[in-house]
Amino acid sequence: MQIYSSSYSTKLTNLHMIRSSSNPNQGRHNYNLKQILVPSSSPNLSVSNTQQLPLNQSVAAIVFGGGPDSELYPLTKTRSKGAIPIAANYRLIDSVISNCINSDITKIYAITQFNSTSLNSHLTKAYSGFGLGKDRFVEVIAAYQSLEDQGWFQGTADAIRRCLWVFEEFPVTEFLVLPGHHLYRMDYNTIIEDHRRSKADITIVGLSSVTDHDSGFGLMEVDATNLVTKFTINPQKGQQDFISVESITRSDGTSSCCVPSTGIYVIGREQMVKLLRECLVKAKDMASEIIPGAISQGMKVKAHMFDGYWEDVKSVGAYYKANMESIKSCRFYDKQCPLYTMPRSLPPTSMGEAVITDSIIGDGCILNKCVIRGSVVGMRTRIGDDVVVEDSIIVGSNIYEMEEDVRRKGNKIRIGIGEKSRIRRAIVDKNARIGQNVMIINRDNVEEGNREAEGYVIREGIIVILRNAVIPNNSII
Repeated sequence: MQIYSSSYSTKLTNLHMIRSSSNPNQGRHNYNLKQILVPSSSPNLSVSNTQQLPLNQSVAAIVFGGGPDSELYPLTKTRSKGAIPIAANYRLIDSVISNCINSDITKIYAITQFNSTSLNSHLTKAYSGFGLGKDRFVEVIAAYQSLEDQGWFQGTADAIRRCLWVFEEFPVTEFLVLPGHHLYRMDYNTIIEDHRRSKADITIVGLSSVTDHDSGFGLMEVDATNLVTKFTINPQKGQQDFISVESITRSDGTSSCCVPSTGIYVIGREQMVKLLRECLVKAKDMASEIIPGAISQGMKVKAHMFDGYWEDVKSVGAYYKANMESIKSCRFYDKQCPLYTMPRSLPPTSMGEAVITDSIIGDGCILNKCVIRGSVVGMRTRIGDDVVVEDSIIVGSNIYEMEEDVRRKGNKIRIGIGEKSRIRRAIVDKNARIGQNVMIINRDNVEEGNREAEGYVIREGIIVILRNAVIPNNSII
């Protein structure tokens, strides 16, 4: 898994990765991304961008926090997809924001709406020290109502249309549109350079090899010059579609291939305004309406192929898989492309007689005489004596709760995992209280189960303990 991390000594307030606009080529990185984009001789039917400024002046990123998704429930019960904790210390959206920073894209807008409180708080606190001036910022745009628009955002295209007055503050030439809940490492410089070289109106990042793809982002039919000739959305959105890049031969003898889209788009400023304000004024969604509409309008839509690690965390199973893969990844420690997040100034993790193998431990944990194998343990987690945690994700806690706090509040079980408990192949969400001698092992091998009233559900065979849930002493799940 190509999530990458930075120690908190690399704070955003001392962000040396931000390059001066007077030296735009400093710090550029090459990641050997597979590119099949071939310059096309077909005419560009829209206004092309002739002025090519450095990325930190000419490109603005638009990041979406994510909408409701039943497949990630209950992880999205009180938070948006982008705010879901990942790999002990981070949130999903940190991966996307960090890609922007490491690519020297320093005008970043985050559009949020669904369950956005946690995400808005994280972005504001994590990246408040990011700006070194008015041209470098991470700005949160929460859903709003106005005299002209009384409703909330109706989709990604509707959200961008209603926020164009904000995006037009700076004279950028392209917008980089990004979903905020994907895990990957990508140099956006390469995509934007290909976009400009081919004089495309829109460039879509496609996956050159993939087995499990969310059809909600669409499928592209791409010809030999990487021109997108057709873009469709599978009607069974959200279901797992096992897709590979495959060739298609038409009746006229020409060939093309079917390529899954990542939902990452580079769109020229003038083209974006034309599509949203003139051509497709009622369109609400980028994937299902704007992209097919642009093709039908004769705009030049190109594909840029990406063959690195890319994970769409769209379900509980995908979330579990992404965390387990993060344990094995050595790319966590890539100092050239760090993963930024909120500096929390937590103490180091304290370990008593803990035995820990093949695991990731977050900051500020208190681990007593326990055994942890193949697991991700999040910040401020407290684990008691004689506990065994195997192949599990412990999200962590927002606070440290002492014994006197428990007695004063009338709680019988402290936040954390009580003595002599055993947890296997489970996700324990934030601030959960696991009593003593509790067995969370899916004893009956249930694939799907809803025991939300009792504090847990089972998804894809994985037990998920709900946020703030209380699991009594001696429980067996």
